[in-house]
Amino acid sequence: MAERRFGPFFWTQFLGAFNDNVFKTALLTILTYEAMSWTAIDPALLNNLIPGLFILPFVLFSATAGQLADKFDKGRVARSVKLLEIVIMLVAAGGWMTHNLFLLIAAIIGMGLHSTLFGPVKYAYLPQHLKTSELVGGNGLVESGTFVGILLGEVLGAVLVVHKPWGVELVAFGTVAIALAGWLCSRAIPVSPAPVPGLVVNWNPLSETVRNFKFTRQNRAVFLSVLGNSWFWFYGAIILAQFPVFAKTYLHGDHTVFVLLLTIFSLGIGAGSLLCERLSGGKIEIGLVPFGSIGLSVFGIDLFLASTAYTSTVSVDLVGFIAQPGSLRILFDCLMIGLFGGLYIVPLFALIQTRCDPRYLSRTIAGMNIMNALFMVVAALLAMVLLKAGFTIPQLFLVTAVLNGLVATYIFSVVPEFLIRFMAWLLIHTIHRVQLIDVDRIPHHGAAVLVCNHVSYVDAIVIMAASPRPIRFVMDHQIFRIPVLSWMFRNAKAIPIAPAKEDAALMEQAYLDIARALDDGDLVCIFPEGKLTVNGDMNTFRGGIMKILERSPVPVIPMALRGLWGSLLSRGDGNPFGRSFQRGPWSRLALAVGQPLSPSEVTPESLQDRVLGLRGNVK
Repeated sequence: MAERRFGPFFWTQFLGAFNDNVFKTALLTILTYEAMSWTAIDPALLNNLIPGLFILPFVLFSATAGQLADKFDKGRVARSVKLLEIVIMLVAAGGWMTHNLFLLIAAIIGMGLHSTLFGPVKYAYLPQHLKTSELVGGNGLVESGTFVGILLGEVLGAVLVVHKPWGVELVAFGTVAIALAGWLCSRAIPVSPAPVPGLVVNWNPLSETVRNFKFTRQNRAVFLSVLGNSWFWFYGAIILAQFPVFAKTYLHGDHTVFVLLLTIFSLGIGAGSLLCERLSGGKIEIGLVPFGSIGLSVFGIDLFLASTAYTSTVSVDLVGFIAQPGSLRILFDCLMIGLFGGLYIVPLFALIQTRCDPRYLSRTIAGMNIMNALFMVVAALLAMVLLKAGFTIPQLFLVTAVLNGLVATYIFSVVPEFLIRFMAWLLIHTIHRVQLIDVDRIPHHGAAVLVCNHVSYVDAIVIMAASPRPIRFVMDHQIFRIPVLSWMFRNAKAIPIAPAKEDAALMEQAYLDIARALDDGDLVCIFPEGKLTVNGDMNTFRGGIMKILERSPVPVIPMALRGLWGSLLSRGDGNPFGRSFQRGPWSRLALAVGQPLSPSEVTPESLQDRVLGLRGNVK
């Protein structure tokens, strides 16, 4: 935060989000609580229509914005966008002072354009100035800062606009002042060279949007992360759009109750975003995405139940609402939805930033913004249709939570890496306490063979949880074919292998698959012992590693697992449950990673000595 590479950018985006929401929330509040003096349009309709108009520019101009962010210095683009924001807020000020709803709606669309142009800069800037190990923390700070900005903007907008007698004037001139502050911060953003300065801008948004989507679909993990990101905005758009009427009609609260709901939700998002850094252990941990998705559904359903259980009809302010039976449960659900939303969204951003081609990152982000906008438009339309059909707002919460479960099931079935990483994350944060030693030696880019001792059936999961990127595991063909699990192994791109005496053709195919994976720049992990230890001691390393290196001379990374022997899923004489209980339910284990070896240094014997040295006396 104190460094120029991050601080000015952070405050620029923070003030942009802050100003968006001061203006937007002030408008929604005045149209909810003082609608008669502004318009005859139904407030419930406006509460869904105005957010839809705000995101309309994302659909129309994101493709162009992505090209501009790839073609020009991102600091220069940010400063231009901030100047545009000042002009838009001056237009809005005119609308406030004259009670002209059409000018205010024009400004809403203008602020949508401002956010559209800044979006690709916002997420493509971070990988240029942060290390890979800093991306989760950087994204967490940006997301928490964004939502704190949203929170403060919503609170300030809702409070200022109803302040008598100068509420409208305070909003009108306050938003202009915030825009000026954002422009001043943007002037300190350091040089961020354009990745494709020679890019010829395609001004046709339709054809460029199609081209963006085609490119993004080439990387399945990135595309489905974009899809998952857009779903989050669908979910959030429906929930947040209902808060004003929900607070007034169902909770019988004044505008301070509406502000309280926004505050709790935004604090949850901020807390979840910052918590990602701690739970991910400083790396990009996509296993948190299923965890976040589960929480979104569970607490979304409970918000429906808590809302229907709230029976008070007394008109209340903030203090009076908190005193009502059932109010704390509603607030807790809002907090948890926000928190799990933060856990869900931050790893997706980090995955997109690290696995996307840097030359196309801004355009990929732009494509994501288009998809976000389309999802939010659909969310607004769905909410309006369901409300017109007679659904209550609590029922909307329930529908959204159930849909979230269905979408999550689809995404995690198509890309099981998310689910596998979730299982790995659970394993090393519940049953075991894992110490990671020198895991930064696992390369972030390029091909390598990881070699490890084989202690238990969960060795691969522990290694996967420690790795900064996906790993292709070579595994016994019989385990690979276990019903149900085989689906997961196939989707995780595990490579089945058999001894030559059992299936020579399968063994040869395995070596071909390993060579192809290494040629593609993947990590491949093998267990050279060929079988689990039955007494805790290492078995003799076999010669398969030499066959791999003959075809693909890549670096070899020795690793050793410590402390898994004797666990429930290790082999040995006696009762496995007895061994496991002797160790205790939260046993300690470690994964130690050695220095990379060049292919010329490797023999099965020397590799076994290295792994044994890393393991030490701890089995």
